[in-house]
Order: sequence, then C-alpha cells, then structure tokens
Amino acid sequence: MAKLIFFLVVQVFLLAAVSSTGDNGQNVFRTVDRKLLGLNKKEKLTHFKVYWQDVLSRPNPTSIMIQPPVKNSTTYFGGISMIDNALTEKVPVNSTVLGQAQGFYAGAAQKELGFLMTMNFVFKTGKYKGSTITILGRNTALSDVREMPIVGGSGLFRFARGYVEARTKYLNLKNGDATVEYNCYVLHY
Repeated sequence: MAKLIFFLVVQVFLLAAVSSTGDNGQNVFRTVDRKLLGLNKKEKLTHFKVYWQDVLSRPNPTSIMIQPPVKNSTTYFGGISMIDNALTEKVPVNSTVLGQAQGFYAGAAQKELGFLMTMNFVFKTGKYKGSTITILGRNTALSDVREMPIVGGSGLFRFARGYVEARTKYLNLKNGDATVEYNCYVLHY
C-alpha cells in the first residue's frame, strides 16, 4: 500500500510540473534557456584558410555534372554539379587534406558565370574534426574575390555565422579543374 501511495504522489507531482509550464500540448514554440545549448559562453571569431580542390579531369572526379546546362549557354546556366571536393592545407591538390566540401553548385546567371553555391565544409582533422560550416551564396566565379555567407554549422561550429572570401588560385580552362582559396571568418561559441 505504501508503494502505491508513493507512486501516486510522484505521479501527481509530475503532472503538476508538466501542467505548470502552461503547455497543454498545443504549443509548438517555447523559450529555451541559452545555457542548455552552451550559449552562455563568450562568442569567438575564428579565421582559417583552406584550398577547395574541384577535380573534373581524373578517373575518379570530385565534381560531377548531374544536370547539363541550357543548350548554347556560355555561362553554364542551368547546369548543376555535385561535389565532394578535398579541402587542403596548401594549393597543390596532393597537399594535406583537412576535410571535404560536400554539396553542389548550379549555374544561376544567364549573362555571366555566376553560381549558387550550397556546401558543407566537413572537417576531418585537428581541433574541429567532426564539425561543419554551411555556406550558401552567390559565386561570380570570374571575379577576383567572391564573398559568400556562412549560414550555420555543427559540432564546435554550432550556431555559426560569418562569411568566406573565395579567390581562384588555379583554373584549367580545358578540363575544368580548379583550386580556390577560401578564407573563412566564423563567429561561434
């Protein structure tokens, strides 16, 4: 009998705790304590540089076209390429791999070479191993410097925001291979 009374008392307390939140199961949104998500720490600004290796010419390419561009387009308009490009420490394609750029780029401009870039930088070594940043933006590939926003991240880059600056370091117009320097400026906790 004592066990039953104890069980009923615990149930009443749990029911009272749940109902005191004012949530009757109808509320979708609620306020969350920032500390529960690790947001009570001071925000940091991290800068790093990686080299994005877009390889189309080898037997095992890191970039493949999944949608051909509009016929007679000189700007790759309508073309879509999926990527799993190495992010390296230095310009040469065979330098130390720090991670992968996974996503796609799509020809989104009719009058210039302009891409919609959607990709995750997935880090595989060092302090940020297992963490990602997500880049989503416009890349006018023939401009000297292109800026694209960082719209999020995971792991140590959870709640990340910032931007990247892209600069082409190598471009082979015959086979499409390219190496692009990415300077990344990331605000994170």
